[in-house]
Amino acid sequence: MVGGTVPVPTNTLSTTKPTDAAVPPEVPEEATAPPPATAGPLSARNLPAPEKLGKGWKTYTDPGGAEAGFVGNNTWTRRRDAHQAAYEALPSGCAGQPVTGSLPVPAHALAGTYRTTDAQPATALLLRFTDSDQADAYYQGYQARMKACGSGGDLSVKELWSEEQATAAVRAYAGAESYVDLSVVDGSTVALLAAASAHADQQADWARSVVPALDAVIDQP
Repeated sequence: MVGGTVPVPTNTLSTTKPTDAAVPPEVPEEATAPPPATAGPLSARNLPAPEKLGKGWKTYTDPGGAEAGFVGNNTWTRRRDAHQAAYEALPSGCAGQPVTGSLPVPAHALAGTYRTTDAQPATALLLRFTDSDQADAYYQGYQARMKACGSGGDLSVKELWSEEQATAAVRAYAGAESYVDLSVVDGSTVALLAAASAHADQQADWARSVVPALDAVIDQP
């Protein structure tokens, strides 16, 4: 074009509400300001008190920072972008055959941080869906991906036990920490509790013992 300007293409983000939690979000969470301590109807009351999870457990105020990817809000709970939280919770780096298929996106996501009896980090993530059918669909899809993960990859998964609405497993990251991974579905809410442990494969009984503490609060309005 003589005497004119070359148009510069622009990247326009979709304004369509995300519908598949198995697909990464277009943009990450904003980390320019501290997140709220609540997420819609979800608040600290929907997370178990630390003493319900074990003797010596404490809540932990995560300061956040550039490496953590969020700005601290001076409390132990923080709102997460629901799509990103549900996507990041899925196992990745597995050696096993990947599971495909769409997963519902929750309406709200809230994270709570703890320290265990051994002062190890633990995180509880609550995913509140529109209804119980969506919550169950995400829970089943999460379990299918965990069971297919296998061992020998960047992430290895070993199931400890499984019930209809709760499952415990060990997530072991190559050259890094191992976590007890407890997942529970109750009503419209899925709870994912991950606790670092040097003896994660010996925590089956502990994981089973804290299921009632999660069931008692996670789906409260």
